[in-house]
Amino acid sequence: MSLRLGDIAPDFTQDSSEGQINFYNFLRDSWGILFSHPADYTPVCTTELGFTAKLKDEFNNRGVKAIALSVDDVESHKGWINDINETQNTSVNFPIIADQDRKVSTLYDFIHPNASETLTVRSLVIIDPNKKVRLIITYPASTGRNFHEILRVVDSLQLTDKHKVATPANWQHGEDVVIVPSLKDEAEIKQRFPKGYKAVTPYLRLTPQPE
Repeated sequence: MSLRLGDIAPDFTQDSSEGQINFYNFLRDSWGILFSHPADYTPVCTTELGFTAKLKDEFNNRGVKAIALSVDDVESHKGWINDINETQNTSVNFPIIADQDRKVSTLYDFIHPNASETLTVRSLVIIDPNKKVRLIITYPASTGRNFHEILRVVDSLQLTDKHKVATPANWQHGEDVVIVPSLKDEAEIKQRFPKGYKAVTPYLRLTPQPE
């Protein structure tokens, strides 16, 4: 299966470090971040999971639930979590799916045969409250993920879902945004963006971030 943006994220039931999980019941009406790891006790993944645990408040503020996946079993996960907590000075506060049968990895296209026929690649999927896939990003095994970028994408998605705007290159929360080109009615623009806008070109119109 090839998962693409806009697809409905597949539901599943699978064991995890926090017991059996049904994915949709876990997410409920929250945003979700599902990210895969090649295996337990791997160095880059250890730093990633530790950093994710430290972002709990940031995720909570955005209504986001994190859940990780590795192809090892629950007992292995629990031992690895002890290592993560000790070495990263944190406490893992989200489930790690035990995907020994590669069921979830197959559903989410986390197995890339040319990289490895058995291990999951370092992929991450953002899922919105309607269970739609909004971002898919895959890193090479040697490169740890940038979770500040993940938070930035969530901020952008949540903002642009509410307002007729897009976010420009390197945008950070609080900076100017772009009015979407399809919005042309000046009366509506004034109503939606009372702070006004700057037309760099007829199609590139910058306005202060709503809210």
